[in-house]
Amino acid sequence: MNRPDQSDRLIQRGRSRRRRRRWYVLPGLAFCATLFCVSLFMLLSGLLGLSKDQTDFGKLSARVRKEPLVAAELSASIMKTSVVPISEPSPLPQYAELAKENSDLFGWIKIEGTKVDYPVMYTPDEPEYYLHRAFDKTKSTSGIPFLDGDYKEQGSNYLIYGHNMKNGTMFKTLLSYKDKEFYRKHSTIAFDTIYETGTYEVVGAFYSRVFYQNEQGVFRFYKYTDLSSPSVFSEYVEKVKKASLYDTGISASYGDTLLTLITCSYHTEHGRFVVVARKK
Repeated sequence: MNRPDQSDRLIQRGRSRRRRRRWYVLPGLAFCATLFCVSLFMLLSGLLGLSKDQTDFGKLSARVRKEPLVAAELSASIMKTSVVPISEPSPLPQYAELAKENSDLFGWIKIEGTKVDYPVMYTPDEPEYYLHRAFDKTKSTSGIPFLDGDYKEQGSNYLIYGHNMKNGTMFKTLLSYKDKEFYRKHSTIAFDTIYETGTYEVVGAFYSRVFYQNEQGVFRFYKYTDLSSPSVFSEYVEKVKKASLYDTGISASYGDTLLTLITCSYHTEHGRFVVVARKK
C-alpha cells in the first residue's frame, strides 16, 4: 500500500484548515452583514422620523400664523349680530384651535432666524410625557419642548426643556448662544402662553449640569421654579449673571417674569446648556 508522503499530508492539512476557516468566517460575515442592515434601517428610520417631526411642526406653525386672521374675521361677524358675555379668559386666536385639539398646549416659543418655532406643552402629573411624543400624542423622535412639572403660576419663571437634536432641530440652537456674536443677532426670544404674547431679552447663557444630591455649593438652576420671594429672585438672577459666559448688559429685578430654556450639552456627564431671559 502506498503511503502519502509528507508533502501530500501538508496539502491535506492546509485544505482542512481552509475549510475550518470558512466555517468560522462565513457566520461572522453573515452576522456583520445583518448588523449593518439593521443599523442602516434604524438610521434611515430615525432620519425619516426626524423629517416627519419637522414637517408636522411646520404645519402647526403655519396654522398659528394663519388662524388669527380667520378668528378675527369670525369675531367681527359675531360682534355685529350678538352681545358676547364676559367669561373666563379665552386662548389667543392663534392658539384657540390647537388648544381644543390638545389641552396640554401651554404656549409657543420662537427664536427668529432659527429652527426654534415650536409648541410648548405642560403635563404636571407626568412632566416628561412629551419627551418622545408628538402633538397628537403618537411616538416621536424629537418630542416637544415642555414646561417643568413644578411650574408655579405666580412663580415668575418658566423653565422649559427641549431635546438637543443632532440634525439641528428642537433646542440645539440654544448652544449657539455660547458665542456672543450669535447672542447679538438673537438677543430676543418670543414666548407666548396661549393667553398672552411675550418678548424676552436674554440675560445670560451658560454651561451647567444636573448635580448629585450630596454636592454642595452648586447652582441648581432647575430648582428655581418659584421666584415669588424677592430674596430668591435676586439670588437666582445673581447666580445666572455669575455663571453666564459673557455680560449681556441685561439684568432683571423682582417683579419681572423670567424664561429659562434648558437642553442637553455633552461637555460633561449630565451636562446642560441654559439660556435665561426676562420679559420686556
